Amino acid sequence: MRFGLDVAQHQQAWGGILERARFAEDAGFDGCWVFDHFKALYGDPVGPCLEGWSLLAGLAAGTSRIRLGALVTGATYRHPSILAAQAVTVDHISGGRLELGIGAAWFEREHVELGIDFPGVRERGERLDEAVQVIRSLMTGEPASFQGRHYQLRNAVYRPQPVQQPTPPIWIGAGGERMMLPIVARRADVWHGFGPAAEMRRKSLIIDRHAEAAGRDPSEIGRSSSLSISEPWHAVHRRAEDLAGSGFNYLIVSWPSEGRARLEEFISDVMPDLGGL
Repeated sequence: MRFGLDVAQHQQAWGGILERARFAEDAGFDGCWVFDHFKALYGDPVGPCLEGWSLLAGLAAGTSRIRLGALVTGATYRHPSILAAQAVTVDHISGGRLELGIGAAWFEREHVELGIDFPGVRERGERLDEAVQVIRSLMTGEPASFQGRHYQLRNAVYRPQPVQQPTPPIWIGAGGERMMLPIVARRADVWHGFGPAAEMRRKSLIIDRHAEAAGRDPSEIGRSSSLSISEPWHAVHRRAEDLAGSGFNYLIVSWPSEGRARLEEFISDVMPDLGGL
């Protein structure tokens, strides 16, 4: 089992976020994760919330080993051609440490406040599906054409290619069973889902079936979920063990509301036991 740390940039200044990322790196976490929103999701609704992809570039320059990603970028926020260029840039700054997380987007109020279009679920799913194809095509460094309902490429070339070949791992965060999980099965290198362990197992099996139908080996799709460490330690152990038993191999630990001391206890007393799952 590998572990990432969600550094929770809500309400944080740059110095504090960098400190959290370096703490995660020194503690042996595999990944450091930010979120991709333009306003804080909890606490003071008008408090500070630094932009995710700018943060990833800064963290890439300020760390040396830990992998970096946004959990996850809403496909509605940026044209996929722009996102591809941002991702390649971060991959180069980091020396090939980017995990490219993307999803269909969900926070309607944020879209409305900022004047960003927020289409219905079906269109957001279509945009996600097309966006991944556009991103992969542009990262080849060769002329790419694509004719989708929402995005088009016309003999487009973007260079340089990413450090990681053929692309940084593409994570898709999704939960909808009729449309979103089939997209995961067709397009994702890693699936990130959240919910009770039994639900995660059931959804993982749905992905398996759709992957096989699409001609993919389901074992090639990594499985990730979230891990709260604010629960009693026996409950933290049980969730990690249940997810590991269902084929999940990556857990993203949320920065706990109890603060750094709780996280340090997890690192010293719990994470070593769970790492062998």
